[in-house]
Amino acid sequence: MNLKRMLLLVLFVFSLMLVKRYFRNCQVEELQLSDWFQPRKRPDVITKTDWLAPVLWEGTFDRRVLEKHYRRRNITVGLAVFATGRFAEENLRPFLHSANKHFMTGYRVIFYVMADASFPLPHIQPSPLRTFKVFKVGTGMGWPDGPLEPMKSLGEHIISHIQHEVDFLFSMAANQVFQSEFGVETLGPSVAQLHAWWYFTNTKNFPYERRPASAACVPFGQGDFYYGSLMVGGTPRNILDFIENYLNGVIHDIKNGLHSTYEKHLNKYFYLNKPSKLLSPEYSWDLAFAPPPQVRYVKVGHISHRKL
Repeated sequence: MNLKRMLLLVLFVFSLMLVKRYFRNCQVEELQLSDWFQPRKRPDVITKTDWLAPVLWEGTFDRRVLEKHYRRRNITVGLAVFATGRFAEENLRPFLHSANKHFMTGYRVIFYVMADASFPLPHIQPSPLRTFKVFKVGTGMGWPDGPLEPMKSLGEHIISHIQHEVDFLFSMAANQVFQSEFGVETLGPSVAQLHAWWYFTNTKNFPYERRPASAACVPFGQGDFYYGSLMVGGTPRNILDFIENYLNGVIHDIKNGLHSTYEKHLNKYFYLNKPSKLLSPEYSWDLAFAPPPQVRYVKVGHISHRKL
């Protein structure tokens, strides 16, 4: 990454810091956890964290209570999808069709399609509750970690308009397909996705960044869960906070001659900033593999191109 691009990244991070001081934070009043969450119904899995955040599994939540709560508040939910790379157009079609069918059914949704190439959106039956906006993502950051430019672009759009348009925002990769209802049970100030495979392993084996010089470092013996990089959610303010931390981490590593992946920076962020809600592996399962008994009801499937 040359000096000019590095300077642009630093200036953008500085602008994020200024915007956050005056951010319009549209907080939605939260229900009591006991009003809608029944963790004892799933004794076979982890349903609460040490900091008492719920871990959502099929059978643990009462969506009817949540529906009543959020309909009164007339919310709008944003879904930013990154369609970048070799399989962008191939992935985007099933993602949008399935999201249009299963994502926040009955609520106003704005889909922010962020693509690194120009290609037509797939035809989707129009709905007064569904809005689609397409934005071009630049490819000029010159850094091997793919999400850097898309996350920077998302931060810019949050500042310019998204913060005024939605109450909650999800950021997702396009190589996923919604299998069933992805509803208001997933909403919260800060939402993290448990990595489907690493959930079932010992904490000491998690592939955190361990080099002390990296901003993404989680020291040996520390860490809570290992989070997947295909989805992150929350209020626009909290998404912007994550983006700022991620970009600062990248800048720090560049100065130290290091590179750590987006997923490892994300795990460091959630280690320091505990998410208010965790989505179980049911919300991100690799469709190439049969789910274990704990995964009773796959909500979102992950499409792997590793064999191609």
